[in-house]
Amino acid sequence: MKKFIFLACFSLVSFICPLLAEPQQGIAMHGALKYPPNFTHFDVVNPNAPKGGELKLAIVGTYDTLNPFILKGTPPAGIRDIMFESLLKRSPDEPFSLYGLVAESLEVAPDRSWILFNINPKARWQDGAPLMAKDVQFSYKIFLEHGTPGQKMAYQKVEKIEVLGDRKIKFTFKKVDGKYDREIPLLIGTMLLIPEHFFKGKDFEKTGLTPILTSGPYKVEKAEAGRSIVYTRDQNYWAKDLPVNKGYYNFDKLRFDYYKNAAVAFEAFKAGDVMTREESDMGKWAQNYDFPAIKNGLVKKVEIPHQHQVGMQAFAFNTRREIFQDPRVRRALAYAFDYDWLNKNAFHGALIRTTSFFDNTDLAAKGVPQGQELALLEPFRKQLPKEVFEQPYTLPTFEKGSRENLKTARALLKEAGWVTQNGKLVNEKTGKPFVFDIILNVPENEKVALAFARNLKQLGITANVRTVDAAQYSNLQTNMNFDMLLHFWGHTMSPGWEQSFYWSSKAADEPGTRNYPGIKSSVVDSLCHAITNATAREELVAAVKALDRVLLWGHYVIPLGHRTKDCVAYWNTIDHPPLGPMGLPSIHTFWAKAEQ
Repeated sequence: MKKFIFLACFSLVSFICPLLAEPQQGIAMHGALKYPPNFTHFDVVNPNAPKGGELKLAIVGTYDTLNPFILKGTPPAGIRDIMFESLLKRSPDEPFSLYGLVAESLEVAPDRSWILFNINPKARWQDGAPLMAKDVQFSYKIFLEHGTPGQKMAYQKVEKIEVLGDRKIKFTFKKVDGKYDREIPLLIGTMLLIPEHFFKGKDFEKTGLTPILTSGPYKVEKAEAGRSIVYTRDQNYWAKDLPVNKGYYNFDKLRFDYYKNAAVAFEAFKAGDVMTREESDMGKWAQNYDFPAIKNGLVKKVEIPHQHQVGMQAFAFNTRREIFQDPRVRRALAYAFDYDWLNKNAFHGALIRTTSFFDNTDLAAKGVPQGQELALLEPFRKQLPKEVFEQPYTLPTFEKGSRENLKTARALLKEAGWVTQNGKLVNEKTGKPFVFDIILNVPENEKVALAFARNLKQLGITANVRTVDAAQYSNLQTNMNFDMLLHFWGHTMSPGWEQSFYWSSKAADEPGTRNYPGIKSSVVDSLCHAITNATAREELVAAVKALDRVLLWGHYVIPLGHRTKDCVAYWNTIDHPPLGPMGLPSIHTFWAKAEQ
């Protein structure tokens, strides 16, 4: 009998132990947290930065709503970063680690089947009302029902929510493919929070210029749609002394002025109406930054060689369009894009051709697949081009002229059923000409698109370059109603669920996602799952490399180039933490210097 009691107790303990978790200050996607429980501030900030002054910034475009959580309308710059808070805050110098903000501590199951947040008793909305667990529950339910497609995709993985007290809330998760998603607890931790009492009796999806009540460090002082928005620092901000906020939010006012184009915004910077500017156009950087304020030292011009992720800027084919469904066609058009000429004549040879969606990082696919990456790809060998396994991905060069490249392009197009008649490329079966539109949202990109269009003309292809206003571009992009567009996909050093938002079959049919090419591939879907299911950094790197390789050899985009250095200019009335090779510090860590 004693033996039976002992075994029963042992079984009960075994059952309970996986459910127990110690309170902790934060959570890392993989590995251990960098900062100890008693840390006072992040390393990349100046914890003693003075408060005060005004920071004036320029935005090209417009805005027409102060609700940043809905698809309708365009919200103003900065509003999500400085007005809304989340349970946890992301560390600026780790791949993906979160530390307590609204939640003073958390508990998480070892298998990440649930996470529990203990809300800081000091947390307050800007009207003085306490921020409670019911507000977190309300935020989740609102975003699940009315949020962006990306939020809905992520939050559907929640099985149930339990409000365990005024300041205690637990999220329990569903299994995906037999496993718990390791990233979903972190995604819940970064969910922005909105107050239940503010939205009572209101239509959440209504646009307008009435500010939403928040708990963050700034308030909207003045909003003029399409012209400017001014935020003022909340002197009573409840979290200003938390370790995760030390050195942040130093200006009393943040002003964003809106300009019709980049040329006008640049003139405003030269005149001192804009205080800092990061330059992405290397031609302008080489030619236009010699105005008097730079020569007399009032404006500093800084170049920082970097070692950080650069993302992917590329022409994206919309494979929902019949003319782009054949990968041979997409590959052929890449042979007509003379990047070498463009880099030399438009960008002063300052760019490096991008050959990976994760270029300049350890996540980029290089050489041929090996080890864990090969093991992930091997089950799909029959579904993938043989080049995936046999060749490093490369792009055509024009170093020896265009003749051979155009010859290759014509051969690929002929294989795909396109022939030349009277100087025009037409479909051999239907007789329809090869005509499509390239949609742009800023005039500065016209030189790139027009150069591409001129080369395509040599193949008998007509590419019409159209630059549309911000509202029209957003609508076309959201509804995937375009032939080709020029887009930038950014990423972090810890890719996760957003890869499904970018590339999955489900995202291809959802308005508002970033699967602009319309990719529908069971291989891509499987690799996206492998990324979110990775339990160690090594597994994550292998899965991302495999996804990168499959996307590249699918010829869904024509990559452009990237800078090997960050270029920034700023007036000497502001200062910043040290500039390092891992990227520019957040603008919210800058501060105003004493008046010159």
